[in-house]
Amino acid sequence: MGLKISTQGPGTIGNLVEFHHPYYLLNYLTRTLYIHHLVSKQRRRMLVGGYDLDMSYITDRLLAMSFPAEHMRAMYRNPLWQVKSVLDMKHLGHYKVYNLCAEESYDPSHFHGCVEIFPFDDHHVPSLPMIKLFCESVHSWLSLDPQNIAVIHCMAGKGRTGLMVCAYLIYCGMSAEEALQLYAQRRTTNNEGVSIASQLRYVEYWSKILTFPRGVGNGPPDVNLPQPCSRELRRIRLYDTVNTDSVFFVISEVQEIPGQLYRPYVEVCRNGCRQIKKGYQRTNSQCYYLSFINNDEDSKETSDVPHVVVQMDTENPVIYQKTCLDYCFDKPLQVTGDVRVVFYQKMIGGRLFYACFNTAFITNSVLQFSIRDLDKVGYKGKSVCGSAFCVELLFGPANARCSLSPPMNNDDDDVSKDFL
Repeated sequence: MGLKISTQGPGTIGNLVEFHHPYYLLNYLTRTLYIHHLVSKQRRRMLVGGYDLDMSYITDRLLAMSFPAEHMRAMYRNPLWQVKSVLDMKHLGHYKVYNLCAEESYDPSHFHGCVEIFPFDDHHVPSLPMIKLFCESVHSWLSLDPQNIAVIHCMAGKGRTGLMVCAYLIYCGMSAEEALQLYAQRRTTNNEGVSIASQLRYVEYWSKILTFPRGVGNGPPDVNLPQPCSRELRRIRLYDTVNTDSVFFVISEVQEIPGQLYRPYVEVCRNGCRQIKKGYQRTNSQCYYLSFINNDEDSKETSDVPHVVVQMDTENPVIYQKTCLDYCFDKPLQVTGDVRVVFYQKMIGGRLFYACFNTAFITNSVLQFSIRDLDKVGYKGKSVCGSAFCVELLFGPANARCSLSPPMNNDDDDVSKDFL
């Protein structure tokens, strides 16, 4: 940058600038504030204790912020020493910091050792067991003292932070929609809080597995974590593609590492979808079906009552009316738990978009993602999508033992709102 800041003696020597001169101090502060506001974009900021920080109270007891940074990163993130100063000034002895970053950390002693780490990747999702541990930790901390607050951050303090804040709000009795709306209003100026499709998907997953006890004061909800569920992925198809005759994909699963909370994605398959041509016959062609339960609304949830399953062939001449790409697995691919499918323009590089999902929440044999259901769809991604674009993952029949039973919905959903 050509600028060195010296604390030694007055005057200017070569490239050394007298930092405490009013002009240079004002120039430095102006540029720093401009960079901070440029990086924080539409996130709300707080002026407190003479500091301008990227942080927002979502409730009186939940504070969301961006990463408390040191050294050069503090030029555009929250300076750690300023965050510490504000927290000590307002909540000394009553705050705990929750770091959601897998890519960055800091010495917990800066915050008196009161730091917990729940790491997962940027622009991605945590496992459901991690969300459970996080909510239980926050609930336990806030229960210790009515003055305690939870300070939650990732790197930018928006997506991952929003997912986990909303998860806790739901844990306290809010609906998913209410939690997402509150977070968006309190954290952003444009009312766009959690915006990544897979993160929104996991907020919905979380809301489906909570069961609230009847009556007020009966404690936190029961968390009905789904059992590991394996599904056979048989085909990937992209409907209504343009400007391309092939799209590559990489499928990964989240792998649990004993003794480690962070769960990395591990690749299980990669290949490419290519154009479907009329009249093309595969030697290994299989018959694919969509399955659904007939008259399910009138049937009772009992194991001894058989379900009538209606099957409908998905192979239809409509796929020849627009350009479609697909890949049929010679041998069905077993996927379990948290899965990510990333699509690329080329086998190496050129990512188009991706989606994360959990196999326990696949309610029939097909998953479909429109553009709004995919993550990080930029210019390259949109360039291959026609007006009716859709990604379709076709699965074999589910194992009945791993199906997810919806929890009972009770009217008494405000049992934990004292901790908001």
